[in-house]
Amino acid sequence: MRNETARHDVTVVGGGLAGVCAAIAAARLGRTVALINNRPVLGGNSSSEVRVWVCGATGHGKNHQAREGGIMGELFVENQFRNPDGNPYYWDAVVLDAVRAEPGITLYLNTDVREVDADGPEDARHITAVTGWMMGSERRVRFESELFLDCSGDGLIGALAGARHRIGREARAEYLEPWAPETENRVTLGSTLLFYTKDAGHPVKYVPPAFARNIAETSIPQRRIIKSGDNGCAYWWIEFGGELDTVHDNERIRDELWAVIHGIWDHIKNSGEFDADTMTLEWVGSVPGKREYRRFLGDHVLHQGDILGQTEFTDRVAFGGWSIDLHPPKGMYATEDGAKQRYADGIYHIPYRSLYSANTTNLLFAGRNISASHVAFGSTRVMATCATIGQAAGTAAALCAAQGVTPRALDVPALQRALLREDASVIGLASTDPDDLALSATVTASSGLAGLRAETPREPWPLSADAGLVLPVDPELTGLELLVGAERDTELVVELHDPELGQNYVPRRLVESVTVPVAAGSKQWVGTGLRWSPESSRNAFVVVRANADLALYSTDGPPPGVLGLSRVPLGPHDESPQLLREWNDTGLLRRAFCFRAGETSAYAPAKAVDGYARPYAGPHMWVSEPLQEGAEAWLELAWPQPVTLRRIDVLADDDVNEDLINLHHHKTPFDTLPTLLRDYRVEARGADGTWRTVSRTTDNRRRRQVHTLDEPVRTAALRIVVEATNGAASAHVVAVRAYA
Repeated sequence: MRNETARHDVTVVGGGLAGVCAAIAAARLGRTVALINNRPVLGGNSSSEVRVWVCGATGHGKNHQAREGGIMGELFVENQFRNPDGNPYYWDAVVLDAVRAEPGITLYLNTDVREVDADGPEDARHITAVTGWMMGSERRVRFESELFLDCSGDGLIGALAGARHRIGREARAEYLEPWAPETENRVTLGSTLLFYTKDAGHPVKYVPPAFARNIAETSIPQRRIIKSGDNGCAYWWIEFGGELDTVHDNERIRDELWAVIHGIWDHIKNSGEFDADTMTLEWVGSVPGKREYRRFLGDHVLHQGDILGQTEFTDRVAFGGWSIDLHPPKGMYATEDGAKQRYADGIYHIPYRSLYSANTTNLLFAGRNISASHVAFGSTRVMATCATIGQAAGTAAALCAAQGVTPRALDVPALQRALLREDASVIGLASTDPDDLALSATVTASSGLAGLRAETPREPWPLSADAGLVLPVDPELTGLELLVGAERDTELVVELHDPELGQNYVPRRLVESVTVPVAAGSKQWVGTGLRWSPESSRNAFVVVRANADLALYSTDGPPPGVLGLSRVPLGPHDESPQLLREWNDTGLLRRAFCFRAGETSAYAPAKAVDGYARPYAGPHMWVSEPLQEGAEAWLELAWPQPVTLRRIDVLADDDVNEDLINLHHHKTPFDTLPTLLRDYRVEARGADGTWRTVSRTTDNRRRRQVHTLDEPVRTAALRIVVEATNGAASAHVVAVRAYA
């Protein structure tokens, strides 16, 4: 056995996606980081050991323009390129590569931290070190840092340090949460094991082990969906332990989950109810994927009202969008549905005050253990959300270490500026980085998409249900026409709604309604007469009411920010309306309805320097006119006096409306997002007016490219020249940033 001491600026305990993103964030800001994981692979529940697919704010397409940015966004996009089929081992490699790309991170795998040195009174605890045992290497390592992040999921590090925390469900009155129980209890969400199957191509028998559960004696066949060809994603409901202690009873929970998996497979193979003669088990998990245990107490406890009300915290640093998703305590043995879900009207904010301990002065946390009630945790627990929280917490830790301040004393606007500079997403907050010279530049371009329209019809879309069309309004909406087909003379009812919040894509406030006569005939342009001039740029949600005699026409590849949706009302059993669930893009993904409207500034060159780096009340990007074969498009930034530039960041459009996934839940039809720039060059204008290439990128597949120049450039103008995209008809540039 060997005893060691490791000293780092920041120590991150837990190598799930929250810990990974926290470590990368801190390292990119120049801090030395120890990343400690008690398993042999990174990724936590998303790893090949557990194989839970990474869910997040998109809600599998229910939320729009909602995919995570920042480090989690990088992982999604890179995995899509390397691993479009969702191989869990390839995903492991994507995550490991991202960590190893950061020289400031020292990675400690197979290292279980179980000792914490902390002192101080109960209301001001302070951690000086944590100690871990590296399995297989017989190394006992003491980690010393000024800042510690508990990203362990179960929250053992904070608990051993004396950080305040809770386990279970709060009483309804504590945070006025309608979904909370009348009295508090220690019930949690249970744990899950998954399994993979494959077709062997020849008959395969299955002899169940003695421990297999006879599921015919349970409610499972009646209350849960079982299919022979389903993959692991379909069996999220194999859950147990909500009425036990998911940590201390972990072995018992695992054994019960194993018993049920083998019982399900026995049922599929041997009951005679399924066509499964050539099917075999390929993989069965052995590490239970835990959903819930300790939740720490910070200066704010996120609660149900914050999520459903989309509270706009001044200290917001991350966002979520998954439903409040709570499961019955009995899990797979429950007679009620496997999940109870409630969505907000769009994505919601997560405050910084929920990411640091209320009573442990140098402890931050990220992941499922943040300061949230049990009900709110039902949404924040999903891994892509945990990852964005990780980037926020890691950035905060880096700033605290650099400045010698506690997390509570950290300047929040400075934290938000740092997050935006590193391309993290803080919803609705524009960058005001004083170091970014691009914000003071005058911007022009070779062209700009000025007309708001999509005129090429694909096929009729019968108005058997209400249809929706989301349009960016900047500065006004005028002359809206729809391409309509009518079986007979009838009337078209069109409504214009204000979604009210910039991150929402649902009809919340009726602005105007019109009824327009339509004569019998196909493919006729019908003017609506709708006009809207909001106080600031925003999205319009146009509702076309159902009419069995009418059809709209679908179209492919609408302009950025334009969405086509259809309304499917929820059943009478739903306790309250949920606009986000009713309005969906089934059959309309990457499509919309044919329309044409007036001129727009939504895609103007200036959008690339307006401080926003993702859609919010509009697309916030420069979009050129469609590129002709062999032609280029350029975006120019100019200053009244020459400036010195050492670094230029180019942010391309990674289409955050596309719901990417790391594993096998669904398949996206392209490896590289078509909207990304493929080939481009960065040019600086010399004193004699000639343009000189200072950097060039080819075969790009990433959203963010940081161009650090070998020699600083003194120039009064900078140009991004787009030579080719990855498939999009136009050049899309979300942002250009320039630093001395």
